[in-house]
Amino acid sequence: MTGSGDTGDAGDTEDAGESALGRDAEGAAALPVRHRDDNVPLVHFTRRIQVVCPRCGGRALVVPRPGLPAPRYAAELLFQPRRLTCAGCGAVADWEAAMRDNALVGTEPGGTEDPFFRRPLWLQTRCVGHILWAYDEEHVDALAAYVGARLRERGALSPTRAMFPRLPAWMKTSEHRAEILAGLRTLRALAERSTPADRSDAAHEHGDRPRPYRSVYFRGGPY
Repeated sequence: MTGSGDTGDAGDTEDAGESALGRDAEGAAALPVRHRDDNVPLVHFTRRIQVVCPRCGGRALVVPRPGLPAPRYAAELLFQPRRLTCAGCGAVADWEAAMRDNALVGTEPGGTEDPFFRRPLWLQTRCVGHILWAYDEEHVDALAAYVGARLRERGALSPTRAMFPRLPAWMKTSEHRAEILAGLRTLRALAERSTPADRSDAAHEHGDRPRPYRSVYFRGGPY
C-alpha cells in the first residue's frame, strides 16, 4: 500500500537508504527510488541523543547508563536510566524514571527537547518556516531516506506509534523535498561539530513538548 507522498509503480525496486544525502557521479543529489516503512517507532532513535550541554552550551550526548542489560523491546528505552556526558567541559548528569505504584513511569519522545533531561536537541535547523530536528545521525539518515523517496510504502501494519505516519504534513509533501533534504544535510554536518560556537541558532527550547503518555513498566523495582 502506498503511503503519503509521491505515487508510482509498486513493483520491486531497490529500497531507500542513506543515498538520499549522498551525491551521484555528476554531483547531483542521489535520491532513492522507494522507501518501505518497517513501522520503526521514534523511540528506536532514543538510544543515542545529541543535546546542548547544560553547562557549556556545546554538544553533549545522552545514552542509557553504562552496564545496563540490552532492552528486550524498544519501548523499554523510555524507562532505562540515562546518562548525559559532555566531552567538551566534562559535565555529567544522570536520569532515572519516577516510580508510581511499584511501576516505572516512562517518558515520551518527540519535539525539540530530549525526553529525559529536557535539554534542547543539538541537531536543529530552520526549514520552510519550521524547525527540522533529529536525535542523531541514524535518525537523520532514516528521515532522509523517507523524504527523498519517490515512492513511499507503508508497512504491513500501521501502528499509531510508528514514526513515519506521525511526521508533520510539511515533511511528507514532495513540494518541500529539496529544502528538507538540504536541512538534513545541515543536521548531518552539525553532528560532526561539538563546540559552543558550532551550536545552531535554532537549538533552543521551542515549547513543543509532546503530551505526556504516562506509560508504565512493571519490572519489580528500579534498574
